[in-house]
Amino acid sequence: MTDTTHDATARAHALLSELTGTAPIGTWSAPGRVNLIGEHTDYNDGFVLPFAIDRRTVVAVAPRTDGRIRVASTFADEPVEVELSAVPTLFPSDEIPEWAAYPLGVAWAALATSGTDAAGLTGLDLAIASDVPVGAGLSSSAAIEGATAAAVNEVWDLGLDAVALARVGRRAENEAVGAPTGIMDQMAAMLGRDDAGIFLDCRSLEVEVVDLGLAAADLTIVVIDTRVSHAHSTGGYGERRAACERGAAAMGVPALRDVAVADLDRAEGLVRDGVIDEVAFRRMRHVVTEDQRVLDAVAVLREQGPTAIGDLLLASHASMRDDFEISTPELDAAVEAAMGAGALGARMTGGGFGGAAIALTPRDRVEAVTDAAASAFAAAGFTAPSVFTVAPSQGARRDS
Repeated sequence: MTDTTHDATARAHALLSELTGTAPIGTWSAPGRVNLIGEHTDYNDGFVLPFAIDRRTVVAVAPRTDGRIRVASTFADEPVEVELSAVPTLFPSDEIPEWAAYPLGVAWAALATSGTDAAGLTGLDLAIASDVPVGAGLSSSAAIEGATAAAVNEVWDLGLDAVALARVGRRAENEAVGAPTGIMDQMAAMLGRDDAGIFLDCRSLEVEVVDLGLAAADLTIVVIDTRVSHAHSTGGYGERRAACERGAAAMGVPALRDVAVADLDRAEGLVRDGVIDEVAFRRMRHVVTEDQRVLDAVAVLREQGPTAIGDLLLASHASMRDDFEISTPELDAAVEAAMGAGALGARMTGGGFGGAAIALTPRDRVEAVTDAAASAFAAAGFTAPSVFTVAPSQGARRDS
C-alpha cells in the first residue's frame, strides 16, 4: 500500500467511526487510471491501453441492522441514506446527489446484474475517502465504482467476477449518474497490474496484460494536472459521442471500430457528397487513427520497449487537439513544456475539456519537467498545475 493509500484509509476509517462509532468489518480500495493511449475509442468498440495508478479510493464498510444503506464521503458535507429495499428501483433519479449516485448506482447495478433480492441483504454504511484527484482525467469516478463494487460483491456474496464488476461500474456511470462513458476506466480499475498496461478490446472485452517496462527503462509517468475541471455528463462529451455515431452510420458499420485508416479516403468523399458533415468526419478520423495508434503502441512496447512510443503519444495529442477538439490551452502548454524539458512523449489523458496531461519521462528529468510546466503556466497566466508521478499498480482489492 502506498503512503497516499494509507492516508485515504485513515480518513475513511475516521469518517466511518464518526458516522457509526464502530470499526469497519473491512476496507476495500480501487485505483484511478492513466490512459497511456486510446482516447474516446472505448465507446466506439475500439482499443485502449490504460493502466491503474498508485492513487486509490478507499471504502470502509460497517453493517447495519435496520435495512438501510448509507453512503458518506470526505468530499461531501452530508451522507445520503435510503432503504435497501428501494435500491432496485432507485435509478434513474433526480433526487440523489451526483456524488452519491456513484456508490448507490453501483449497489443498484450490482443487485440487478447478480439477480439478488435486496430484501434478504444486510444494510450497510459505506465511508469513502480518496487520493485520486477529482476532475483531473484520472478517473476518480471509476475508483469509487471499483472500490464500492468490490466491497458489496464480497459483503453481499454476489459472486460477480472482475469483468462483471467493471460492467456494474459502467452501468452505474451511464444510467445512474448519466455520463455516457465506455468501459475502459472500470476495466483498468478492476484489472490493473504492477508495471503493466491493460490492452483492452472494448467490443469483446478481451484483455491482455502488456508489460510496460517503465522501471527497467528508468522511466516514469509525470502527470500534469491543469486544475481545469471537467464533467463527462456535460454536453461536450455527449456531442462527440453522437458525432461518432453519425460517422459510423454514414459508413454503414456498427461502430467506428469497423472503419480502417484506409477507409478514411472514402469517408472524406462522403463529406464532399454531403452525406456526412465535416465535424463528424474529423471526429471519426481521430477515433480511427487512435485505434491504430493503440495497436502500434502495443507492438512497439513488445518489440522495442517504452522508450520508442513517444511519437505515438504526441500524434495522439495532436489528433485530440485538432480533430476531436477536446484539448485546452493549458493541456497544450503542459505537453509543450514537458517535451521541451526532456520528456520522450506527452499527451492529454482522459475525456478532455480540462484534466491532466501525461509525460513519459526519464527519472532524471522529472524535476526539469515539473519546473518547466510550472514556468509555462505562470508565463501564460494559468492557475499553477499540480505535478506528480504515478506508477502502474494493482486493481481493486480488499485491503483489510
